[in-house]
Amino acid sequence: MRKLKTIEMHRLTVEEFKEAPKLPLVVVLDDVRSLHNVGSVFRSCDAFRVEAVYLCGITATPPSAEIHKTALGGENSVEWKYFSQTEKAIRQLRLEGYFCYAVEQAEGSVKLQTLRLNRAKKYAVVFGNEVKGVKQTVIDCCDSCLEIPQLGTKHSLNVSVTAGVVVWEFAKQLLL
Repeated sequence: MRKLKTIEMHRLTVEEFKEAPKLPLVVVLDDVRSLHNVGSVFRSCDAFRVEAVYLCGITATPPSAEIHKTALGGENSVEWKYFSQTEKAIRQLRLEGYFCYAVEQAEGSVKLQTLRLNRAKKYAVVFGNEVKGVKQTVIDCCDSCLEIPQLGTKHSLNVSVTAGVVVWEFAKQLLL
């Protein structure tokens, strides 16, 4: 085994990324306060060619040195929009035909391991604040909740880790 050099990986340029087919998924960040988490989400969204990231409420937007530190340019390849209220972003997505999941521990949530996606549909997933999670008013706007089961003593994962896990599952089912 030999580690590949960057040139051997044949990665897309930003221009090629923008023209390439996308995962029919919009990632929505609801009041995510850490710029490092925002950057990490952009990087994961770049890796799986997510359609867009919606930054809502107190979530910071590019350009930002702190976002770039973890995004490593993902904030330049992945399309993004800012909304002052997450509820407005969700209402717009639903009007455009997206099925919207809040990623949250909630009554009746769909466990990630049982999720079955339809390749003919478009999806959005909402990730919440590092401490408070997804606001109830945002959950009320969504079609369903999606949950990653927790087996340890903590009740949640870091928001950027959660986003990576969930986006990977969508990519597995819809692209790979």
